[in-house]
Amino acid sequence: MPIILPPINRREFIKGSLAFGGAAITASSSLAKVADHSVRLDQNRVALLADTHISADPELAYPGTKWPGSPVKESEHERVNMAKSLAAVAKSVTALSPLPAHLIINGDCAMGRGTQAEYKELFRLIEPIRSAGITVHVTIGNHDNRENLWKLLPFLKKEQMGIQAGVIELPHANLILLDSGRKGILGEKQLRWLAQELDERTEKPALVFGHFNPYPNRGVRPIKGMSDGPSLLKLLAKQKHTRAYLYGHTHEWQHDQRDHLHLINQPAVSYYFGKGHAHGWLDMKLTKKSADLELRCINPKHRQHDEQRKISFIG
Repeated sequence: MPIILPPINRREFIKGSLAFGGAAITASSSLAKVADHSVRLDQNRVALLADTHISADPELAYPGTKWPGSPVKESEHERVNMAKSLAAVAKSVTALSPLPAHLIINGDCAMGRGTQAEYKELFRLIEPIRSAGITVHVTIGNHDNRENLWKLLPFLKKEQMGIQAGVIELPHANLILLDSGRKGILGEKQLRWLAQELDERTEKPALVFGHFNPYPNRGVRPIKGMSDGPSLLKLLAKQKHTRAYLYGHTHEWQHDQRDHLHLINQPAVSYYFGKGHAHGWLDMKLTKKSADLELRCINPKHRQHDEQRKISFIG
């Protein structure tokens, strides 16, 4: 199963406790008791984040990496404070009405190599999200470390440790979360699992999430795709009810389409690789006919703020 951080109640939030053990997952309920009053959670609304890159140091700002032949000049790289970026996203998400029932961080939660100190800071920053009643799901990216995450999740059972993949069943669609690990490899076993899950869930559209780009990035930074990306795309092409693959890793907001399959490159919450690029998160609303995505930039004055994409479930 994917790593799930359930909501926390008001008392735990005020105490500043991680308090994962006693919290209940309310995936099937549209109402949750939060902060001593009822807050409506919309099961057809999901906040989509990627590449938060949280450091143990909340004051750390980073300009993005340089690479040989980069079209971005040294002087054009803009420093971004990752903790402040995630805090801004948390504030934006918890201000929504109705609130999304779920939030997905699609890999690279950590800045370095996924230390426990980095994850403790991540958990601190997403406490307002979880205290609002929202369930947080985490996929594994190349900067993450499963073992260090597990050590901070006392409620996680031993049989749940391993490849972090699973399904979120929602009223209008199934969301399938994959584990592309630290090297961008799904592996034959996980691909077989994905094929089986898709075969067994044809009654609703499927949206698949994984951290790595499945093919070479066409954006500002040349990043090769995952090694078994072609196998993944071939599998998804055969499943007509699979409508999209959503990924991070490249820190760039992009959208492609191959027949029925939409390929959504999520923007980074943290730093970006091109001067003036968008960073932020996606507000996803699900209906019987489509998944509607809206780009929510951390800077609301950014020219791409409120850009929309539609993933059709029909045809």
